[in-house]
Amino acid sequence: VRPAPATSTVRPAPPTSTVRPAPPTSTVRPDEPTYARFGTLGWLCLAATIAYICRNSIGTLESTIRKDLQIDEVTMGYIISSFFLTYAIFQIPTGMLGQRWGSRRCLPLFSVAWSVAAGLMSCAVGTVGVVVLFVSRLSNGVFQAGLFPCATNTVSKWFAPTGRALAMGGLGSFMSIGGAVGAALSGLLLEPLGWRLTMLVFSSFGLVWAIGFYLWFRDRPEDHAAVSEVELALIQAPDLQAPVADQPAADDQEPAGEAAEPDEAIPWRALLLNSATWCICGQQIFRGAGYIFFASWFATYLQETRDVTPAKSGLLNSLPLLAAVGGTWVGGAVSDALYRRTGSLSVARRQLATVSVLACAGFVLAAYFIADPLWAVIVISIGAFCASVAGPCAYTITIDMGGRHVATLFATMNMCGNFGALLFINAVPWSLKLIEHRYPEYAGSAWDAVLLLFGLMYVGAGLCWFFLRTNGTVLDHSWVSPKRGSQGSRD
Repeated sequence: VRPAPATSTVRPAPPTSTVRPAPPTSTVRPDEPTYARFGTLGWLCLAATIAYICRNSIGTLESTIRKDLQIDEVTMGYIISSFFLTYAIFQIPTGMLGQRWGSRRCLPLFSVAWSVAAGLMSCAVGTVGVVVLFVSRLSNGVFQAGLFPCATNTVSKWFAPTGRALAMGGLGSFMSIGGAVGAALSGLLLEPLGWRLTMLVFSSFGLVWAIGFYLWFRDRPEDHAAVSEVELALIQAPDLQAPVADQPAADDQEPAGEAAEPDEAIPWRALLLNSATWCICGQQIFRGAGYIFFASWFATYLQETRDVTPAKSGLLNSLPLLAAVGGTWVGGAVSDALYRRTGSLSVARRQLATVSVLACAGFVLAAYFIADPLWAVIVISIGAFCASVAGPCAYTITIDMGGRHVATLFATMNMCGNFGALLFINAVPWSLKLIEHRYPEYAGSAWDAVLLLFGLMYVGAGLCWFFLRTNGTVLDHSWVSPKRGSQGSRD
């Protein structure tokens, strides 16, 4: 019997494909993240410096411009103040544009436009010189209006909640630094270059900045090549310091800094008919009115009430401004530290701001009883320092409570602040004339009433902060919003 034929050899199954190991994770140590977010802040601070150089340098150049173009002081006053009119009016439109297009496109566009507007001043000659100056200042105000709403929106995306106040404090400090640098550079360049070439030099700064910023910046940190995964995790980390009960409900949360869709309508009725918006805008009106006193009438107050020479009044006038630079940095650092420690916006923003502005009011009123001009200004400068501590709280609360409309809320607040500044600038001479005409027996102490009014501005700011409730977003405090009360408390 023949043996059965051998069965067909079954070939072994081919080996399965080798699965490659997952690529290694980032080699950046957790304690060594990248710092691109601070590069972004540096670009924004540089923009603030350049903007304030372009807007405030006219204060040093104005007497030379007046003589050259044969303009009287009243007309020059209107020219200078015209900037603040368009700057206030266009806060909301440019803020909405920044929210729709993003800071990477809008900020370079604004920078180029305000630089061209500043350079236009150099074309002011002959009989049309006054018109050219007006056009330059008005258009400068239009395009600078979009800077800080866009910058605030950028900070909301590039910084975690516990780091935003310090970032906004730095941004606020460089506003004052820009004003000081502009005044110093104007004085140095005026004699060798003349005022026209000086303005052309200043206008070139913004053009260079626009190119550099556009090439380096990205609207979202996750799109930036210099941002590591570790840094991105730090930027997007939830607020772990707050108690669970202090956090908004996940289903109802409207993340701060998350921009609205391009075609999403802004809920103006709910935003404006709103107790939180009124308190936020109210404190900015009073703080803006108080701060502008240093940039307008403070030197005159010193000359007419303290027998100080114009030269000395200029030096004394710089002390509160320098104090304001330090106050904004300190305010941002303290506010963030309080937020990390307590997890409470009420403590870190509302209560800190309330105490600081009321302290400013106390120091200002105390200066009335000090006869020595230097010591009086030192006491007022301490008050200016305290008032500036509230600045980062005000800027950051628009991020904390802005939800999907951070740029719009900030623009609305800043618009109100500039209108407050305009009203106070004009309220001072009106008050002086009213006292002189109706109460001539008190004409010699009319400036004392102005100092009292100055101090009361910060009392008003303190009351607005006191009545602000920081739970949820501003839309949760609307008198017409159906979402009112939908979010958990962070108060």
